[in-house]
Amino acid sequence: MTNKILALKYRPQEFKDLIGQEVMAQTITNAIKLNKTPNAYLLTGIRGVGKTTTARLIAKALNCQKNDNPKINCSAEKFCPTCQEIINSNHIDILEMDAASKTGIDDVRELIENSKYSPTSAKFKIFIIDEVHMLSKQAFNGLLKTLEEPPPSLKFILATTEVRKIPVTILSRCQRFDLKRVSVEQLCEHLKRIADKEKGKISEDAIKLIARTSEGSVRDSISLLDRALISQSINENTQIEETDVRMMLGLADKSKIIILFKEVLSGNEKNASKILNELINDGLDAKNFLNDILEVLYLFSRRISLGPIEKDMSISEAEAQMVEQYSKNIDMQDIGLFWQLTIKTIDDLRIIGNENLTLEMYIMQLVHLKNIDARKETQNFENNQQSNESLVGKKIDDKPLETNIPNQVKNQLKSVDQIKTNPVKNLLKDNQSTKIEITSFQDLIDQANKEKEIELKYDLERNVKLVSFNKGTINISFNEKLNKNFIKNLTEKLLLWTGERWIISLSKNAEAKSVYEKNLEDKSNKVEKFMESKIAQDIQKAFPDAKLMDLKEEE
Repeated sequence: MTNKILALKYRPQEFKDLIGQEVMAQTITNAIKLNKTPNAYLLTGIRGVGKTTTARLIAKALNCQKNDNPKINCSAEKFCPTCQEIINSNHIDILEMDAASKTGIDDVRELIENSKYSPTSAKFKIFIIDEVHMLSKQAFNGLLKTLEEPPPSLKFILATTEVRKIPVTILSRCQRFDLKRVSVEQLCEHLKRIADKEKGKISEDAIKLIARTSEGSVRDSISLLDRALISQSINENTQIEETDVRMMLGLADKSKIIILFKEVLSGNEKNASKILNELINDGLDAKNFLNDILEVLYLFSRRISLGPIEKDMSISEAEAQMVEQYSKNIDMQDIGLFWQLTIKTIDDLRIIGNENLTLEMYIMQLVHLKNIDARKETQNFENNQQSNESLVGKKIDDKPLETNIPNQVKNQLKSVDQIKTNPVKNLLKDNQSTKIEITSFQDLIDQANKEKEIELKYDLERNVKLVSFNKGTINISFNEKLNKNFIKNLTEKLLLWTGERWIISLSKNAEAKSVYEKNLEDKSNKVEKFMESKIAQDIQKAFPDAKLMDLKEEE
C-alpha cells in the first residue's frame, strides 16, 4: 500500500469511512440489517464522490461472513476472507463490468446467462455495472426482465454520472441513491488527516485551495494533494503554501483578480493589462482564470443583492473587504454583461490558438463595456440639464393611477420626480422673440403639425385624452400606447414654442376621450342623422346594396 497513489490507498473500506454521504450509508446499512434489500441499486453523482466505492461496500456488507457467524470479526484491522477478496477485486461471485467498453446487447446477453447460476462461495452474486448510461438502447431493453425479477441470490448495482440518459423503465426498477458533492469543510478535514498520516507539510490555506478546486470531488482533492506532497517530498524541510498550489494548478491569486477587476471598473485599461500580464507570467491557465472571473462576479452579485459577505470558506477576510469596497462601482446590469462576455470568451478559447491574446482582448472589452456605461451616464446628465427648465412645475395628481396602466407608462411618470429643477436661462431668452399663443388643445395639435413633430401630434390625437385645458395648465389621461418620452417632449416643446412653463397634470378620468375617438364619434353621429333624412332614404331605395361611409361638406 505504501507505493499506491493516495486516492487508492485511502479508499474507504467501511461505510463509516465515507465522507459527506452519511444519510445514504445509514439507509443502506439499515436495509441490509433488516434484510430488505432491493433487486437493484442505482448510484448517481459527479465523478469522485464514491459511487464505485459504495458499490463495493454494499457487496461486502451483503456477503460478509459475520452476517452468518457473529463470532467472526470483520473490521478494518482484519477483514474476513470474503471481504478481503472483494477488496482485492478477485472474488468469483462479484463481477464488475465497465459499460463504457461493453455497450452492446451481446455483452448484456452474456451477463444474463451468468445470472442463471447460483453464487459459488458468497451469499449473493453481485453485478456491478459502472457508467451504465453508456449501454445501448437494445442492451437496456435486454436487461429489463432480469433487472425486475432476478434470481433470489442475484443483486445489481448500477453506477452512473449521467442519470438522465438512463431510460425510465430502468430507473423504475432500481432503488436510487444520489451521492452529494462533499462540502469544502469536510474535504479540508479529510485532507488534513491524510496529510498528517503521510507526514506532509502543507499549510491550511493550501488545503482550502485544493478543496475548493476539487469542486466537491473527494478523489480529485486527494489526487491534487498527492501531487502537491510529491513536490514537497523532494525538499523535506519546506512547507507547501497556497502560492505553490496556485502555480502547480495554474490558478490566479483571487486578490489579484479582484484588483484587476477594480482597474476594469475604473476604466484604467493600462493597469488592467499590466496586472493580466503579471498573472500570465506566473503560469496562468486561461480557462481557470475565466472561471475565477465568474466566481468573482458571483461574489460581487452576492454583495449587491444580499448585503455584506459573511464568513465563507471560498474567500478570505481581506478579499471580502475588497469586494465590499469595489462593489460600489458596479451594478447587476454590468455584472450580467460581464458574465455573458466571460462565457463567450470561454467558448472562444476553443477556436483561437493564442490564449494570451484572447485574454488581453477580453480585458479590453470589459473596460470598453464599462466606459460605454460611463459615457451614457454623462450624456444622460447633459440631456437632463438641457431639459430641466422645461420640467419645472410638472406634477402628478395625488390620486392613484389606474391599476391597468402598463409598467412602461408608470416608469415614465416615475422619472418625472427624479429630475432636478435647475433653470435654463438661455433657452428662455432665445425664445422670447418667437413665442406663440396656444389657447386650446387643437392649437397645440396644429402647432405640432406645423413644426412637423409627427410623433407628438400622433400621441396628442390618438393616445392622449383631454380632461381640461387652460393657459399654462393641461390635465390629461392616456392609454397604454403612449410614447414613454411623451411628457418630456411635450413640456420641452411648450417651453420652446410659448416661452412659458406649463403644468402637466395626469388624471385617472376614464370617461375622457382622445381627439381621434371624438372625431370618430362625431362622424358616426353625422352619418346616423343623415340616414334619417329623405335624401338618404331615396338613395337607399335606389341602391339597396350601397353603404354610406362618410360625409363631406362643400366649401
